[in-house]
Amino acid sequence: MPDGFFSLSNPNFLMIMLKFLINLVFIFILIRVIYFRYSRKEELLFTLFIMGIMVFFINSMMSSVQLDFGFAFGMFAIFAILRFRTNSISLKDMVYIFAVIGLSVMNSLKVFKFPMFGVFIFNIIILISVYLLEEYLLKNKSDSHIITYENLELLKPDKEQKLLKEISLMTGKNVFRIKVQRVDYRRNVAVLEIFYRS
Repeated sequence: MPDGFFSLSNPNFLMIMLKFLINLVFIFILIRVIYFRYSRKEELLFTLFIMGIMVFFINSMMSSVQLDFGFAFGMFAIFAILRFRTNSISLKDMVYIFAVIGLSVMNSLKVFKFPMFGVFIFNIIILISVYLLEEYLLKNKSDSHIITYENLELLKPDKEQKLLKEISLMTGKNVFRIKVQRVDYRRNVAVLEIFYRS
Protein backbone atom coordinates (compact mmCIF):
# COMPACT_ATOMS: atom_id res chain seq x y z
CA MET A 1 0.00 0.00 0.00
CA PRO A 2 1.52 3.37 -0.97
CA ASP A 3 2.65 5.89 1.66
CA GLY A 4 0.08 8.52 2.49
CA PHE A 5 -2.74 6.28 1.31
CA PHE A 6 -4.98 7.35 4.21
CA SER A 7 -4.28 11.02 3.64
CA LEU A 8 -7.41 13.09 3.01
CA SER A 9 -5.64 14.67 0.04
CA ASN A 10 -5.08 11.26 -1.60
CA PRO A 11 -7.57 10.94 -4.51
CA ASN A 12 -7.63 7.11 -4.14
CA PHE A 13 -8.68 7.34 -0.50
CA LEU A 14 -11.34 9.96 -1.26
CA MET A 15 -12.70 7.80 -4.11
CA ILE A 16 -12.89 4.73 -1.82
CA MET A 17 -14.80 6.72 0.82
CA LEU A 18 -17.20 8.08 -1.83
CA LYS A 19 -17.76 4.54 -3.12
CA PHE A 20 -18.27 3.37 0.46
CA LEU A 21 -21.06 5.91 0.98
CA ILE A 22 -22.69 4.81 -2.27
CA ASN A 23 -22.33 1.14 -1.24
CA LEU A 24 -23.81 1.91 2.20
CA VAL A 25 -26.86 3.54 0.62
CA PHE A 26 -27.49 0.57 -1.68
CA ILE A 27 -26.98 -2.14 0.94
CA PHE A 28 -29.21 -0.14 3.33
CA ILE A 29 -31.99 -0.17 0.71
CA LEU A 30 -31.43 -3.88 0.05
CA ILE A 31 -31.26 -4.94 3.72
CA ARG A 32 -33.45 -2.52 5.70
CA VAL A 33 -35.99 -1.44 3.09
CA ILE A 34 -36.47 -4.64 1.04
CA TYR A 35 -35.20 -7.60 3.09
CA PHE A 36 -36.62 -6.54 6.46
CA ARG A 37 -39.95 -5.50 4.96
CA TYR A 38 -40.61 -8.98 3.56
CA SER A 39 -38.84 -11.21 6.11
CA ARG A 40 -39.18 -9.33 9.44
CA LYS A 41 -36.01 -11.10 10.63
CA GLU A 42 -34.04 -8.74 12.87
CA GLU A 43 -31.35 -11.29 13.74
CA LEU A 44 -29.74 -11.15 10.27
CA LEU A 45 -29.67 -7.35 9.90
CA PHE A 46 -26.44 -7.00 11.89
CA THR A 47 -24.76 -9.84 9.97
CA LEU A 48 -25.74 -8.48 6.55
CA PHE A 49 -24.61 -4.91 7.29
CA ILE A 50 -21.26 -5.87 8.82
CA MET A 51 -20.61 -8.40 6.04
CA GLY A 52 -21.30 -5.76 3.38
CA ILE A 53 -19.04 -3.20 5.07
CA MET A 54 -16.20 -5.70 5.65
CA VAL A 55 -16.31 -7.11 2.13
CA PHE A 56 -16.24 -3.58 0.68
CA PHE A 57 -13.17 -2.47 2.65
CA ILE A 58 -11.26 -5.74 2.24
CA ASN A 59 -11.85 -5.66 -1.50
CA SER A 60 -10.93 -1.95 -1.71
CA MET A 61 -7.63 -2.57 0.09
CA MET A 62 -6.89 -5.62 -2.05
CA SER A 63 -7.24 -3.51 -5.18
CA SER A 64 -4.46 -1.26 -3.80
CA VAL A 65 -1.97 -4.08 -3.21
CA GLN A 66 -0.79 -6.90 -5.43
CA LEU A 67 -2.80 -10.00 -4.52
CA ASP A 68 -3.53 -13.08 -6.55
CA PHE A 69 -7.21 -13.18 -7.61
CA GLY A 70 -7.51 -16.81 -6.51
CA PHE A 71 -6.28 -15.89 -3.04
CA ALA A 72 -8.84 -13.08 -2.77
CA PHE A 73 -11.69 -15.35 -3.90
CA GLY A 74 -10.53 -18.02 -1.43
CA MET A 75 -10.71 -15.53 1.44
CA PHE A 76 -14.37 -14.79 0.73
CA ALA A 77 -15.08 -18.54 0.48
CA ILE A 78 -13.48 -19.12 3.90
CA PHE A 79 -15.58 -16.33 5.44
CA ALA A 80 -18.73 -17.88 4.00
CA ILE A 81 -17.86 -21.40 5.23
CA LEU A 82 -17.04 -20.18 8.75
CA ARG A 83 -20.35 -18.32 8.98
CA PHE A 84 -22.70 -20.82 7.41
CA ARG A 85 -21.49 -24.05 9.00
CA THR A 86 -22.66 -22.88 12.43
CA ASN A 87 -26.39 -22.28 11.87
CA SER A 88 -28.88 -23.49 9.33
CA ILE A 89 -30.01 -20.64 7.12
CA SER A 90 -32.85 -20.45 4.62
CA LEU A 91 -32.23 -20.38 0.89
CA LYS A 92 -33.72 -16.90 0.60
CA ASP A 93 -31.43 -15.56 3.35
CA MET A 94 -28.46 -17.10 1.53
CA VAL A 95 -29.49 -15.23 -1.63
CA TYR A 96 -29.63 -11.95 0.30
CA ILE A 97 -26.18 -12.63 1.76
CA PHE A 98 -24.86 -13.31 -1.74
CA ALA A 99 -26.52 -10.10 -2.98
CA VAL A 100 -24.91 -8.04 -0.19
CA ILE A 101 -21.48 -9.55 -0.94
CA GLY A 102 -22.01 -9.05 -4.69
CA LEU A 103 -23.03 -5.39 -4.31
CA SER A 104 -20.13 -4.67 -1.96
CA VAL A 105 -17.56 -6.31 -4.26
CA MET A 106 -18.99 -4.61 -7.34
CA ASN A 107 -19.02 -1.18 -5.66
CA SER A 108 -15.46 -1.53 -4.35
CA LEU A 109 -13.77 -2.60 -7.59
CA LYS A 110 -11.40 -0.19 -9.27
CA VAL A 111 -12.67 -0.70 -12.81
CA PHE A 112 -10.74 1.17 -15.45
CA LYS A 113 -12.43 2.43 -18.64
CA PHE A 114 -15.85 1.80 -17.09
CA PRO A 115 -18.01 4.71 -15.89
CA MET A 116 -19.08 4.88 -12.25
CA PHE A 117 -22.55 5.67 -13.56
CA GLY A 118 -22.65 2.14 -15.06
CA VAL A 119 -21.99 0.58 -11.64
CA PHE A 120 -24.71 2.85 -10.23
CA ILE A 121 -27.17 1.52 -12.85
CA PHE A 122 -26.20 -2.10 -12.03
CA ASN A 123 -26.98 -1.44 -8.36
CA ILE A 124 -30.40 -0.06 -9.25
CA ILE A 125 -31.16 -3.02 -11.54
CA ILE A 126 -30.29 -5.48 -8.74
CA LEU A 127 -32.48 -3.66 -6.20
CA ILE A 128 -35.43 -3.40 -8.59
CA SER A 129 -35.10 -7.11 -9.47
CA VAL A 130 -35.10 -8.14 -5.79
CA TYR A 131 -38.10 -5.90 -5.05
CA LEU A 132 -40.14 -7.17 -8.01
CA LEU A 133 -39.39 -10.81 -7.17
CA GLU A 134 -40.40 -10.26 -3.53
CA GLU A 135 -43.67 -8.65 -4.67
CA TYR A 136 -44.33 -11.55 -7.05
CA LEU A 137 -43.69 -14.12 -4.31
CA LEU A 138 -45.92 -12.22 -1.89
CA LYS A 139 -48.82 -12.12 -4.35
CA ASN A 140 -48.43 -15.76 -5.39
CA LYS A 141 -47.61 -17.25 -2.01
CA SER A 142 -49.58 -20.40 -1.28
CA ASP A 143 -49.95 -22.91 1.52
CA SER A 144 -51.11 -26.52 1.47
CA HIS A 145 -53.11 -28.65 3.84
CA ILE A 146 -54.13 -32.33 3.97
CA ILE A 147 -57.84 -33.12 4.35
CA THR A 148 -60.05 -36.21 4.28
CA TYR A 149 -62.88 -35.96 1.76
CA GLU A 150 -65.91 -38.24 1.40
CA ASN A 151 -67.66 -37.28 -1.85
CA LEU A 152 -65.68 -39.42 -4.32
CA GLU A 153 -68.08 -38.56 -7.13
CA LEU A 154 -66.53 -35.09 -7.44
CA LEU A 155 -63.02 -36.53 -7.91
CA LYS A 156 -63.74 -37.26 -11.57
CA PRO A 157 -61.72 -35.08 -13.99
CA ASP A 158 -64.79 -33.43 -15.55
CA LYS A 159 -65.97 -32.18 -12.13
CA GLU A 160 -62.77 -30.39 -11.10
CA GLN A 161 -64.33 -26.89 -10.91
CA LYS A 162 -67.22 -28.18 -8.80
CA LEU A 163 -64.74 -29.86 -6.43
CA LEU A 164 -62.66 -26.66 -6.11
CA LYS A 165 -65.78 -24.66 -5.29
CA GLU A 166 -67.03 -27.17 -2.70
CA ILE A 167 -63.64 -27.50 -0.96
CA SER A 168 -63.30 -23.69 -0.90
CA LEU A 169 -66.72 -23.34 0.75
CA MET A 170 -66.00 -26.19 3.15
CA THR A 171 -62.60 -24.86 4.31
CA GLY A 172 -63.22 -21.13 3.92
CA LYS A 173 -60.01 -20.82 1.88
CA ASN A 174 -59.34 -19.74 -1.70
CA VAL A 175 -58.42 -23.21 -3.01
CA PHE A 176 -56.91 -23.16 -6.51
CA ARG A 177 -55.45 -26.68 -6.81
CA ILE A 178 -56.20 -30.11 -5.38
CA LYS A 179 -53.91 -33.13 -5.42
CA VAL A 180 -55.31 -36.58 -4.64
CA GLN A 181 -52.93 -38.32 -2.22
CA ARG A 182 -54.82 -41.54 -1.58
CA VAL A 183 -58.29 -43.04 -2.20
CA ASP A 184 -59.80 -45.67 0.12
CA TYR A 185 -62.71 -47.27 -1.77
CA ARG A 186 -63.62 -49.51 1.18
CA ARG A 187 -64.31 -46.60 3.49
CA ASN A 188 -65.37 -44.37 0.59
CA VAL A 189 -62.94 -41.56 1.52
CA ALA A 190 -60.03 -39.78 -0.16
CA VAL A 191 -57.02 -37.98 1.27
CA LEU A 192 -56.51 -34.70 -0.59
CA GLU A 193 -53.80 -32.07 -0.47
CA ILE A 194 -55.38 -28.67 -1.06
CA PHE A 195 -53.41 -25.60 -2.17
CA TYR A 196 -54.73 -22.15 -1.31
CA ARG A 197 -53.61 -18.52 -1.32
CA SER A 198 -52.22 -17.55 2.07
